[in-house]
Amino acid sequence: MEDKRPVVKQKKSLTGSIDFLSSIIAILMGLLFGTILLLCLNPTHAFEGLTNLLSTGFSSPEKFAKVLYQAAPLMMCGLSVGIAFKTNLFNIGASGQYMIGAMCALIGALAFKMPWYMCLIMSMVGGGIWGLFPGLFKALFNVNEVITAIMFNWIGLFTMNVVISNIPTMLAGYYGSAVNNRTGDLSAANAGAIIPRLGLDKLMNSNYMNISIFIAIFMAIIIHIILNKTTFGYELKACGYNRDAAQYAGVNSKRNIIITMVISGALAGLGGAIFYLAGTAQYTIEKNLLGMGFDGISVALLANSSPLGTILSALFISYIRVGGQAMQPTFATEYVDIILGVIIYFSAFSLLMKNVIVKILKRKKKEKEEIPPNAIPSGKEDQ
Repeated sequence: MEDKRPVVKQKKSLTGSIDFLSSIIAILMGLLFGTILLLCLNPTHAFEGLTNLLSTGFSSPEKFAKVLYQAAPLMMCGLSVGIAFKTNLFNIGASGQYMIGAMCALIGALAFKMPWYMCLIMSMVGGGIWGLFPGLFKALFNVNEVITAIMFNWIGLFTMNVVISNIPTMLAGYYGSAVNNRTGDLSAANAGAIIPRLGLDKLMNSNYMNISIFIAIFMAIIIHIILNKTTFGYELKACGYNRDAAQYAGVNSKRNIIITMVISGALAGLGGAIFYLAGTAQYTIEKNLLGMGFDGISVALLANSSPLGTILSALFISYIRVGGQAMQPTFATEYVDIILGVIIYFSAFSLLMKNVIVKILKRKKKEKEEIPPNAIPSGKEDQ
């Protein structure tokens, strides 16, 4: 019997190459349109702004530390959205799961004085529970997960505000601050809840630097192994390709929908904990949803839902955000937000680019198959 494993490996390698190429093309398109927009908004300083955008992240250890600091929660939200995409689910509720995870981590840190690793576990439990509800509604009642996830985003926001406002030990005022609309400073309230820096802060000369980026990369590798090396991962992807066919083959699609949304929520929740347990940010009572969960959608799209690709796409989006901050005050804040939005928007077109590349390759393959291997070019028969 012929061994087909080399063919399978070749196909996987080709798919990976196409994914990577489509992401690169999408990024270049985003940067091109961003440059055009810069020229339209401020022609005199356009190239100065572009230079700042593309070089600031590597300009100093402090700036690069900030890139890594912002990339870690972005990576977790990208993984959250990406694993849902693999099962043909759209987890637009990553923002709410991110906030509930952050809330649980801060409760553990400020109200119960737990160490950082227990706070991370609490965040995953909280985010997982918040992801469970859209999963249940989808699996049991076939309610579109987008609708329920959006509802739970807002419920999560107001739940977080109410809980934090009504626990005195969580507010900054309890620790002597004059401002009482935000959570307490972890360095004063519970230094043991701050994610360890292990000397990386001194190496990079920045308090933003800790082991959170390594935690995020580790989680990306774990999700990659689950999806590509386990039966469970195969079942999840089978449900994503064709739920009815998977069900007919004996896969419990309802169970997989629920489990996927729980895992997705747990990943987003961990992202919230990573951001607020760094010891450099305090949650302020908000009236609007936090954008990190929505940025995870761009990260997942740019990575074509690949867990390992998510590492690179999160670093890229974090990098241009740090560069965008350096464009001020030459460019107004609103202009910078528009430029970054355009770049990220076009960068997320990697799936479209992938489809275009696949169509071109199929057309070339078809043209080759239509030409007989021993065909003699016209004009040479009479010679």
